[in-house]
Amino acid sequence: MALYVKAGKLTGRVLAKALQAALRRMKNPKAKRGKQSVKSLARRGGSLQNIEITDSNIKSFERVARKYGVDFALKKDALGDPPRWLVFFKAKDADALTAAFQEFTAKTLGRKREKVRPSLLAQLSRFKELAKGAPTREKHKDHGGHEL
Repeated sequence: MALYVKAGKLTGRVLAKALQAALRRMKNPKAKRGKQSVKSLARRGGSLQNIEITDSNIKSFERVARKYGVDFALKKDALGDPPRWLVFFKAKDADALTAAFQEFTAKTLGRKREKVRPSLLAQLSRFKELAKGAPTREKHKDHGGHEL
């Protein structure tokens, strides 16, 4: 075992705290969280379940799954015309994964709805045409004010 401590002055208290932290890590090693391989997910025990995603934007799913703390593994199945993704997860994470998928589908559907909106350039050109037909204001030279 190697212990590395970076300190300005190595005192007994600093060394004691470093040894306590090392002992805590040895007793409770951090398990992998979030995205991992199918093999490491299966090794941690419990039954695995999987669902299929056909969306090509899998990165946004990864962000949402990390937000909900779901342990999952992605496997690409390239046999189909659009590649399918299989998402493996633990049976105990089913509720969290359901919530993550609801948010993920809301995001993807929201993006599709945004594409239906007209473009900003089209709206600008339409307003330019409307502005051409608007009455112009003429300046009255006697008073310096505007007159319609």
